[in-house]
Amino acid sequence: MTAAPADLLIDQPAVTDGAALWRLAKDSKTLDLNSSYSYLLWCRDFAGTSAVARGAGGEPVGFVTGYVRPDRPHTLLVWQVAVDSAHRGLGIAATLLDGLTARLTAERGVTEVETTITPGNTASERLFTSFAERHGARLEREVLFPTELFPDGPHDPEVLYRISPLTDVTAR
Repeated sequence: MTAAPADLLIDQPAVTDGAALWRLAKDSKTLDLNSSYSYLLWCRDFAGTSAVARGAGGEPVGFVTGYVRPDRPHTLLVWQVAVDSAHRGLGIAATLLDGLTARLTAERGVTEVETTITPGNTASERLFTSFAERHGARLEREVLFPTELFPDGPHDPEVLYRISPLTDVTAR
């Protein structure tokens, strides 16, 4: 992993970041784009379980959105990860993920991370595989939502990545 820039600030998102997160997701060309309204709500209601990377000018250059599963209070579900194309390859996504899980381990006792990845999303596959390796955690994969469950046309299956137990999670 390449070290993230020293002038990068990892922070909780604010409602005023919603539009920037929507643009980052849109520009990623790989994420399912939610409505701009949903990013505003996410920054309001799930800021405590999400993180944003701010560049030197304070603008968001990357984000991780997530929530703690209501029926599994020690499990963080990572919803989306995106980094601005000009800032990719600098370790920002890994820094965001490490920082968020370290915070939630300390604050909420999180011991497991889940996410879903569509087959062929190599960047996400690498991010979560290397996260599991860095933290000495087991990584299990299974199809969570097969193609036929999606009503809005062709959609690749969503593969659940379950990473646990998180025993060595500190901000790096």
